[in-house]
Amino acid sequence: MTHFGSIKGVNPFLKVYNNLLAEFERLQIGYGAIAILGQSCTGSAAVMFLLMNELPVVIKMTLVFLVTIFCMAFNAAVLAQLKVKTTFNLLLLSVVFSGTVIMANLI
Repeated sequence: MTHFGSIKGVNPFLKVYNNLLAEFERLQIGYGAIAILGQSCTGSAAVMFLLMNELPVVIKMTLVFLVTIFCMAFNAAVLAQLKVKTTFNLLLLSVVFSGTVIMANLI
C-alpha cells in the first residue's frame, strides 16, 4: 500500500535487488569470501585493460585509482563486518564500475 491507498507495481530492478540482498544477508560470510575473489579478479582485469589502452596518463591513473579504491572498500567492508546492505552496495558499486571500465576499453 502506498500513502494514496492503492497498490502500485514493484519496480523489477528493486525486486531483484531485494532478493539478492536477502540472499547475501542469509549467507553473508560465505558470499563475502566468494565475492572478494570475484570482484578482485574483475578489478584486476579492469586495471589491465586500462594500462593496455592508449589514454592520457592522468585519466588512466585516475581510473586505476578509482577501480582500486572501490575494490579495497568492499574488501574492507567484508573484513570489518559492516552492515550487510553497506557491504552489498559496495560489492555492486565495485563490480559495476569495473565492468564499465572493461566494456569501455573493449569498444
